[in-house]
Amino acid sequence: MTGAESTVATPVPLLNAANVLTAVRLVLVPVFAVTVVASAMHHAGWRMAACLIFVVASATDLVDGWIARRFGLVTSLGKVADPIADKALTGAALVLLSWYDRLPWWVTVVILARELGITALRFWVIRHGVIAASRGGKIKTALQILAITWYLWPMPDALAPVGFWIMGAAVVVTVVTGFDYIAQALRLRRPTR
Repeated sequence: MTGAESTVATPVPLLNAANVLTAVRLVLVPVFAVTVVASAMHHAGWRMAACLIFVVASATDLVDGWIARRFGLVTSLGKVADPIADKALTGAALVLLSWYDRLPWWVTVVILARELGITALRFWVIRHGVIAASRGGKIKTALQILAITWYLWPMPDALAPVGFWIMGAAVVVTVVTGFDYIAQALRLRRPTR
């Protein structure tokens, strides 16, 4: 061929490393929930197990996204399943922490309302563009994971209150980035002249 060569895009298989990791995260959600319930947030061994499962499941979120982008394995299934897996894991952790009186219910409600609202907002504007995860959104996720990990692990009494401050920072960043995503969505939906 001369000039610009045409390239044929090869279809990305649904069964790929990124999607498998997302599926693993979804499978780990009920396993995580069972270990938290088994611990009743009192048994140190079960709490450690729940914490480790949560950390491993959270790590798959970082790895699957990197693999999908690095090796061109982004699929429509992955775009939908990945945020569902994230919300299921975080949501289960927050609800269980509140259920066992480790976290105030209002914190769980605020975070979950924001997460579900932004997910719905992304679907609302999907025909107009994609609302990509911002740096603030990534900080929010990191703070939420750190705070939940801190609450799950049987910390010594002197260190346990640190979790409150980490979760407080997570809530603030969660709310602020929520407003930022709303502004992005409104800009995307604004009619062009």
